[in-house]
Amino acid sequence: MEDDCDIIIIGAGIAGTACALRCARAGLSVLLLERAEIPGSKNLSGGRLYTHALAELLPQFHLTAPLERRITHESLSLLTPDGATTFSSLQPGGESWSVLRARFDPWLVAEAEEEGVECIPGATVDALYEENGRVCGVICGDDILRARYVVLAEGANSVLAERHGLVTRPAGEAMALGIKEVLSLEPSAIEERFHLENNEGAALLFSGRICDDLPGGAFLYTNQQTLSLGIVCPLSSLTQSRVPASELLTRFKAHPAVRPLIKNTESLEYGAHLVPEGGLHSMPVQYAGNGWLLVGDALRSCVNTGISVRGMDMALTGAQAAAQTLISACQHREPQNLFALYHHNVERSLLWDVLQRYQHVPALLQRPG
Repeated sequence: MEDDCDIIIIGAGIAGTACALRCARAGLSVLLLERAEIPGSKNLSGGRLYTHALAELLPQFHLTAPLERRITHESLSLLTPDGATTFSSLQPGGESWSVLRARFDPWLVAEAEEEGVECIPGATVDALYEENGRVCGVICGDDILRARYVVLAEGANSVLAERHGLVTRPAGEAMALGIKEVLSLEPSAIEERFHLENNEGAALLFSGRICDDLPGGAFLYTNQQTLSLGIVCPLSSLTQSRVPASELLTRFKAHPAVRPLIKNTESLEYGAHLVPEGGLHSMPVQYAGNGWLLVGDALRSCVNTGISVRGMDMALTGAQAAAQTLISACQHREPQNLFALYHHNVERSLLWDVLQRYQHVPALLQRPG
């Protein structure tokens, strides 16, 4: 049977969409399947995007991207039970912006569609379609969609990849739970409170007594009309603790160093999501195989630097390596050793450099005391 397209990508998050865009630009036919009716609607809003990787993909992104505020102020606060020691900088390293995924993701999908990607929202993939041990499509209800290669960009909770035995479930030490809230605040109040000029933004990072005696960190990012606030705590630690994750966020918001920053705000959005922060040593041993490969959180390529978790820019960088792999593979009529090709491209990317640089941080943060 003939293939319906060259590439099927499951998941229209940042990594999946970026991979789709790059492949389509090279002339491949790409089908992007997203279970949400609107891309980004299932992503909890708010985050910090380092734009180096986005600039490689879309050099003119500044002209149309729905960015919130450019991060010009950055601080790290070491919290004690009743105080904080804060280190501030007006020269954050590398250009970065606060973004809201509910706005950013649809824009990125639209950019991909302009390159020829066909995106189908509201599409549920029930299973991968295999022939003779090779993944060669997906099953959606009664339909079988065939492709030369399938990309799994289904996020940290990689149900399909685990169900088909492509990866094993990650250890609890390699995963964290992010609890995030979006708070409304007038732009003028944001700028006055955080000492910002028009369109400037602040990134506040917190360490120390965040999750009681558990390891963890917290953040606060300024958007145009909202604040994105959250804590991140290792999943293994939370399972041993008797304190609910929601209570940890409530306690953090009540801390004397945090409470004045969020006064007179209204909660607009609240939720939790898994963060694969284990870095290099938590990546699947095999992240590509016979007809398939992983990108984004499914690749578990988030990087915990010790004071923040780099997710979106690493997803974009990894997506470029994945796209380069698929483009090369599709240029050959005979099936290629996809893992060897993908691993080679990942090792040559900035993603690998960052993974190597911070590879020991997760283990250090897990140490007691």
